[in-house]
Amino acid sequence: MATRLVVSLPDEPEYSVRIGAGVLDALGRNIREIERLQKVRDALILTDSNVGPLYLARAKGALSSEGFKVAEITVPAGEASKSIEVAAEVWSAMAQLALGRDCLVVALGGGVVGDLAGFVASTYMRGVPVVQVPTTLLAMVDSSVGGKTAVNLPEGKNLVGTFYQPTFVCADTSTLQSLPMREWLCGCGEVVKSAVLDSDEFFFWLLDHVEDLSNRNESVVAEVVKRCVAFKASVVAQDKTESSGVRECLNFGHTLGHAIESAAGYGTFSHGACVAEGMRFALELADSLGEPVAEGFAATLGDLLDALGLRRLEFAAEAAALLDAMKRDKKVRGGSVRFVLLDDISKWRVVSAPDESIIGALSRMYSERRPL
Repeated sequence: MATRLVVSLPDEPEYSVRIGAGVLDALGRNIREIERLQKVRDALILTDSNVGPLYLARAKGALSSEGFKVAEITVPAGEASKSIEVAAEVWSAMAQLALGRDCLVVALGGGVVGDLAGFVASTYMRGVPVVQVPTTLLAMVDSSVGGKTAVNLPEGKNLVGTFYQPTFVCADTSTLQSLPMREWLCGCGEVVKSAVLDSDEFFFWLLDHVEDLSNRNESVVAEVVKRCVAFKASVVAQDKTESSGVRECLNFGHTLGHAIESAAGYGTFSHGACVAEGMRFALELADSLGEPVAEGFAATLGDLLDALGLRRLEFAAEAAALLDAMKRDKKVRGGSVRFVLLDDISKWRVVSAPDESIIGALSRMYSERRPL
């Protein structure tokens, strides 16, 4: 049975998130029920070389059955497709297809496809509607909701992007059964982040359901997606463009996580695995700053990550090199690297950490490892 959540943001049309097994087959019908999309005829599905062979035919059929004229673009799977160069290729293809401002972009895939499609839709002809159809756990629980779009630069991750809300989100949880283990664990990293930021109730529920989640139990997976979407929607509703500080909590684990992705080379480790490493580091950094987290919390969080399969990365780098990568992060203010730190479950704050404290914490964390 499908679940419907509504995302309501200030000064934005509200949009629905449909969650459940099989909802992809109702994609066209659900889109037609959205008043501002009822007259749309042209739909462009943007997918990648991994997802296309699995779900493109279903998505096209669901749209064609409701009268959409459907075109498709498939980009190579992987983080390298989240670039200005690929975005430019998609823009050109859309122009060659003579797609106008009354077209619709459908993002069929994981976080890379969702970010790329959202960015392309937000900029083509100054903005056309985008529908997110996430097929990975990461995209379902995080990136498909909230309106952040981005492409990477060689200098850093997500440095060029927009805030652009989707018109509809279709999260078919049956697609997660085909997800490779690496991508499954990638999403689990963001699930833990959401749980620890949200509440004691979500965090301890997750602890109680680790085995079922790891086994991809259908009802537990659907519940996880629902809880994560509800949490993120509540945060975004308070801070749509990350201007009041509330939305910054979603960066927990991401400061070091993005630095590792950049230093190791995009795609070497999954985003969620790097976020898990970043969450562990944030607790280590709190010690360096003389503000340790609640007793036992670091161990509990570490045990949860381990139980889900998110163990410490086989990675090390010079502390100075990682700090340099963090300095290029978009969250830097006045040359200071900012971190989301936790005192306890759901009790977070943002601090500007001195370079020497960061270096000290990095050196301790990787003291027994040889840099790459």
